[in-house]
Amino acid sequence: MSKKNIITKDGKKELQDELKKLIKIERPKVIEAIKEARSLGDLSENAEFDSARERQGQIEDRIQEIQTILDNSEIIKQKKSNENKVIIGSIVKYIDLSNKKINKIQLVGSLEADPFENKISNSSPLGNAILNATVGEKVLVYAEKKYNIQIKSIKSN
Repeated sequence: MSKKNIITKDGKKELQDELKKLIKIERPKVIEAIKEARSLGDLSENAEFDSARERQGQIEDRIQEIQTILDNSEIIKQKKSNENKVIIGSIVKYIDLSNKKINKIQLVGSLEADPFENKISNSSPLGNAILNATVGEKVLVYAEKKYNIQIKSIKSN
């Protein structure tokens, strides 16, 4: 039995929405493109057909990937009572004590991590360091270059 992936309620909804779009919109579009390409004749040198078949494979692979993720995921339940410590799903505001810069991130499971959206994995150096931290606590982050932060606020999502 494989280990369950940790995912937030929002992350699950995003995956379900993507899966629905792939099944209801993208799959029928690519099937239509394959039909149109077939109607052009010789398939051995038909770039439109090859392209549509390749896209179909990508769509089917992604559908399978999402279904596997959803089947093997555990949803993190956030409660207002959990705002006293950082857990997966928490939105955390902290200050980097080396440069006094205030940052805001959401701690998520590795499947949802997206640094460009300020979603940090619980297995990253920062995520691992702040997990279970409390407001006001100073934490040492063991990254390539160690640095200290202080938790300013914790909110459930």
